[in-house]
Amino acid sequence: MKPLSDTYVEETRLGFWFLRSHTWQHHVLRVAINDLRSLFSDPPPSAPVILDAGCGQGKSFQYLHKTFAPKRLMGLDADPLSLQLSSEEARRQGIDIELIGSDCAELDVADASVDILFCHQTFHHLVQQDRALAEFYRVLKPGGYLLFAESTEAYIDTWVIRWLFRHPMHVQKSAEQYLEMIRDQGFEFEARNVSYPYLWWSRSKDFGLLERLGLVTPKPVGQREETLVNVVARKPLQGQAQ
Repeated sequence: MKPLSDTYVEETRLGFWFLRSHTWQHHVLRVAINDLRSLFSDPPPSAPVILDAGCGQGKSFQYLHKTFAPKRLMGLDADPLSLQLSSEEARRQGIDIELIGSDCAELDVADASVDILFCHQTFHHLVQQDRALAEFYRVLKPGGYLLFAESTEAYIDTWVIRWLFRHPMHVQKSAEQYLEMIRDQGFEFEARNVSYPYLWWSRSKDFGLLERLGLVTPKPVGQREETLVNVVARKPLQGQAQ
């Protein structure tokens, strides 16, 4: 499947199907949002304005609504079919949603208008990652939060992922490189705001089978090549920005 534009690489048909599956919703999205919620140092904003950047088919809406009780929830995606499916998903869930057809590298969202920006497993599809991150920073209010959950190059560059899915391989990054990029943009976070989930599906060699059989013990953080990184990063309050 060819790229839709020079800013991101479209999902394959298999990937598009997988993003509608129960496995994706329950074992990936739900788990990621719960983990991100646990990484806040302070209570999250009350009745926030939330932007789901790269909302796909809208499967995150129910979890974001339940976890953060937003007063306004926006879903943004560049793919018209995904936006149509997001609209249908929101109706099924009885959730009010504002859908925006826009690329992450050029968000059709006002400056300093968002309390929480959720970006889950979207960044590895983006070609202009630095530009997208700058846009995330722009639309967040001072003191607003970026909820970033991403697969790293160590996972994206495995045989099974390269065989089944498509990604711009030249921009894939390690966990530390993603964190450095987020910090360089001006976001603030500490070690307690970061996690490195080590889920079975991130081990493509055996999908965690040897671990489930008790034949292998996973290496601890710092002694393994991380395949996932989650971070809750904050835009500095006015007067504190670098």
